[in-house]
Amino acid sequence: MGQAIRNFCIIAHIDHGKSTLADRMMELTGTVEKREMKSQLLDSMELEREKGITIKLTPVTMEWKGIQLNLIDTPGHVDFSYEVSRSLQAVESAILVVDATQGIQAQTLANVYLAIEQDLTIIPVINKVDLPAADVEKTATQIMNLLGCSREEIIGVSAKTGLNVPEVLDRIVQVGPEPKSFDAGQGTRALIFDSYFDDYRGVVLYVRIFEGEILKNAEISMMAAGTKGLALEVGTLTPKMSPKAGLFEGEIGYIVTNLKTTREAKVGDTVTLAKKPALAALPGYKNVLPFVYAGFFPVSNDQYKELKEAIEKLSLSDSALRFEPENSPVLGFGLRIGFLGLLHMDIIRERLEREFKLDLIVTNPSTNYEVVMANGEITEIKSAADLPDVSEISKIREPWVKGEIILPKSMIGNVLELINGKRGHQTNLSYIEDRAVIDFEAPMANLLTDFYDQLKSATSGYASFNYEINGYRAEDLVRVDFLVAGHKMDALSVMAHRSEADGIGREVTKKLKEVIPRQNYEVALQAAIGARIIARETIGAYRKDVTVKIHTGDRDRKAKLLQKQKRGKARMKRFGKVDIPAEAFTVMLKRD
Repeated sequence: MGQAIRNFCIIAHIDHGKSTLADRMMELTGTVEKREMKSQLLDSMELEREKGITIKLTPVTMEWKGIQLNLIDTPGHVDFSYEVSRSLQAVESAILVVDATQGIQAQTLANVYLAIEQDLTIIPVINKVDLPAADVEKTATQIMNLLGCSREEIIGVSAKTGLNVPEVLDRIVQVGPEPKSFDAGQGTRALIFDSYFDDYRGVVLYVRIFEGEILKNAEISMMAAGTKGLALEVGTLTPKMSPKAGLFEGEIGYIVTNLKTTREAKVGDTVTLAKKPALAALPGYKNVLPFVYAGFFPVSNDQYKELKEAIEKLSLSDSALRFEPENSPVLGFGLRIGFLGLLHMDIIRERLEREFKLDLIVTNPSTNYEVVMANGEITEIKSAADLPDVSEISKIREPWVKGEIILPKSMIGNVLELINGKRGHQTNLSYIEDRAVIDFEAPMANLLTDFYDQLKSATSGYASFNYEINGYRAEDLVRVDFLVAGHKMDALSVMAHRSEADGIGREVTKKLKEVIPRQNYEVALQAAIGARIIARETIGAYRKDVTVKIHTGDRDRKAKLLQKQKRGKARMKRFGKVDIPAEAFTVMLKRD
């Protein structure tokens, strides 16, 4: 190994300034010239810059006082926690950034625990100390309680103005450990901590070399996926690609491969040389599975082909995206897509609408369920419409989550009430200074629709929320179907706990009554569990006054005409087809 190296990452909650701090570091180390500098340089996606969040992580190599610094800018959102855990494995130290105006938030806490688990050296930094609303001492006390460090170890910076950023770089050099290898003598091993698909070059891997070296044109092999490829180009990112002859032990860089999709080289996999493979893969790899599913349908069926092509293109870069064709009698052809969480779903939807100019209808998100059949067989269903015949089912298991909410002490009551209302229960309550940390468990399905919005309302926006999947549990679950004029709408069916089914049935039929237009005949909207109707609303018919043409007061003639009209309406009701607008499928997304 030639030059001394320090590998580090920045962990923080959304919007605490980690991308801005990375900008200042690149400027100070001369990695990027001032004329090329723009804010959030590492956030290349238009969406990232607009929302102020990091979605794709980005590595960058800098030099400070003769030492090579490799930084990985990680996403802060809970949906991407597996990527964060892999990038933490690729480094030896972490800069913990906390906003002086907001203090410690839930995702900061979750990522700090991940960093402590990986045994990283944590360098605490308080950002935005120059703002009038900054409460530096209070934030410092929170960090000291969390990490058990001294006040002198915490650096107060302003990432925007560059105040004290050189001190942070010095601290990384002083206290950050040298790169460590897991076990020398294993052969060449590199960890993939991110991968994406480039239209012109194929799959590009971001890797950390733990042992050995990978030279240009070497034959490489992915140990978990079992795929082989060629390292067409290797190098470091500054943040532009800078090709080199090879990547050596301790370094972080990129490998351009001849692979066609990121499914052949997933995050967390181990890269080794095909001719001299390593004895064992690096620890921690897992196949990330989607937990949230939703139907995506184009408003016009002519766009189905474009939607399919767009999703295929996005899935080349995003190995967590799973999709399969879906056909609905009302919405036509579409795709059922699996996501890591609601933010992931939101980002994909926005990208489809912006980058591919698609008009979409998104059905209510649902989670996956495990169905244990009477014969002991276990099948997985992704939507309520796939539920097998109830008589053949022994039990249905749903995913539960372990969550953590950080909020001001005064608002605990509202939040506990909200958790209980979602069939959840509190498991622990602790305090960090004037903040409370509520640990709870709840069914994933109940947090899908609008839990986050309700949490923000109950706490005036002061709470932050983090969760992880905590296994499947058997519950008394039923399928609630919705019938419009006697026709079952599969796209509207939902899985619900028996105790909540009646409430959901009443609420959704009421909302459907508002969005489905009136017809010339009466339309019944019903919610049902099997053959049992649990809720009903009726959309009244348009009533045309057919007696208007009779000028005399003859009651018989009027009655005869009204009778004729009644028969006509009854006939229309038998053969008529209700036109259901797209909004009917989004009423589930926001429930009161």
